Order: sequence, then structure tokens, then C-alpha cells
Amino acid sequence: MKYYDSPKIDLWTGRVSNKWLYLHEKVHCTPLTELSEPHKKSIALLGYACDEGIRRNQGRVGAVNGPDTIKSSFGKMPNHLASHVLLQDVGSISCTDGDMEAAQEALSNVVTSLLTKKQFPIVLGGGHDMAYGHYKGIKNHLDAKGGNQTIGIINFDAHFDLRKNTEQNNSGTPFYQIAKDCQKEDIDFNYLCLGIRKDANDRILFETARDLKANYILIDTFQIPFLEEITTWINAFVKNVDHVYVTIDLDGFSSAYAPGVSAASPMGFTPHIVLECLKTIIGSGKLISLDIAEMNPTYDIDGQTAKLAASLMHYVAHNIY
Repeated sequence: MKYYDSPKIDLWTGRVSNKWLYLHEKVHCTPLTELSEPHKKSIALLGYACDEGIRRNQGRVGAVNGPDTIKSSFGKMPNHLASHVLLQDVGSISCTDGDMEAAQEALSNVVTSLLTKKQFPIVLGGGHDMAYGHYKGIKNHLDAKGGNQTIGIINFDAHFDLRKNTEQNNSGTPFYQIAKDCQKEDIDFNYLCLGIRKDANDRILFETARDLKANYILIDTFQIPFLEEITTWINAFVKNVDHVYVTIDLDGFSSAYAPGVSAASPMGFTPHIVLECLKTIIGSGKLISLDIAEMNPTYDIDGQTAKLAASLMHYVAHNIY
């Protein structure tokens, strides 16, 4: 399949216990051609090795290497997954020719296939442009099942990523593209963005968010002291949709935690508030898929950002089932 690379077994190394104490001992490297509907619950790790959207958005390239770096860090972590839960690395979507739109389409098709085969996808990037392909994959899966099931998008991010794509699609346009698709189909655009910063979004982006009826919480409120209020807002949002797709942009975190991103800033949020929110979202029973975007190893320091991404994955994987 064009734009697809099989899983790399050499990424999965670490301390050896021979007792499945570490995730690299638990994971199965399973090419998509060999993937079948599991007899037990299964988590599928899929890379999106593409930073063409970041380049188009005038960001710092390097996130093309993000997925492999996150997988490598994740594999060294302790394994507390139950024996009846499968963990599978299913490879990566790769964009080497600059055709981001084709890579997004490939991602969409793979996500649809994973969901159809009863996998829980965790997609690792790569630019945030993967959100458009990821969402389309979820929607295509649900449309095939029928019933007009609704999707709510919860984005942990400093940026709206609602830039208009009048010139070209990029890592800053995915949710605008989704909103426009929703308008064409006459369905609601259910979007909640947590951690928005006024110093990271211009006036037009705030106007676009208002026009599209996007929900958001500003960074000065997206903090642990306001957790009760934040939880109330999340629960109200989740209540009105059938499924929740979560996307975490690592550049939303303070650079104290995530220096290895395309648009680093010390003014971002903390991991603790994100984990508390994930607890609420997972507890709803509506989380259908998740991704982590913008991991850029070129600018990471001591693997901090990769470890943060891996720790977020660790939490989700150990709490989703």
C-alpha cells in the first residue's frame, strides 16, 4: 500500500524481564495485511510520519520522525495491561513526496479499517494535519454502521487550528476543513478546544471560532484550581454526542514539559490537567479514538517530549479497557 510502512520491530527494545513486565515485551508488530478482528480487546498503535503540513504552515519541520521516537519511549515503560488486552504496533502512514492530502486519505482508510476490526486506535504524529484524516476515518466507519451517530472532537491545544484553507491545507487548517465538511452535510460541528492562548491565535481565528460555534477554554482557566468547572464543561459537551475523538497537540504543553515540538512556548498547560480531563473523558465510555500530534525529536531535550507523549499513551492504554 502506498504511504504505508510496516511496523519496525527494532523500535521495541528495553529492559528484558521475560515476564512481560515492560511494554516492548507485550507489543506485537502486526502489519495491516495480517490484522484481524481480535478475540480479545486490542489497542492499535499507528504512526503518521508526515510534517508536510507543518512545513506549509511555516513551522519547524522534524515531526516526521515523531511516531518512531514515541513508540521507542513507550516500549521502555512498565506493562500493567491485563493479559486479555492486546497491544499491537500496526506500522505508520508515511508521506515522503509532499502529497499530504494523499497521506491524509491513507490515514483515513486505515483508521476506518482499524475501527471496523474492533481495534482502539492511538495515532502518533506527525503534524496536526492528521486530525482531518483521523476524523474522516472515524466518520466513515460510523457512517457505514448507520444511525447518524455524532462525533465530538476534544482538542488539547494552544491553537484553534481553524485557519482557512483558501491557499492550501496545512497543520493549521484541519478543524476548519472538518467544520466545512459538516456544513456541507448539514450536521453539527462539535468541537471543544482546551488550553487556547490569546498570544497564539490572532483576532481572525477567534472570530472564526465564534462563527463556527466552537467551544473553548482559555489557558488562564485551563488549570487544576478550576478542575471542577472544567469537568462540568467536558461532561456537558460529551453528553450531547455519541462518540468522542480526542486529539492532543504537544505544543499546547508548556515547553518546560514539551520542548520537542514545532511551536514551543513556556506559556502552555501542564500534564496534570490533561490527565484529569482524560480521566473524565474515558469515564464517559464514549472515547472512540485518540491521537498525539506534533512530536518533533529534532528539538527535544533529554527525550522529555517523547516521554510525555509515551506517558499520555500509557495512561490511556491502561484505562481504556
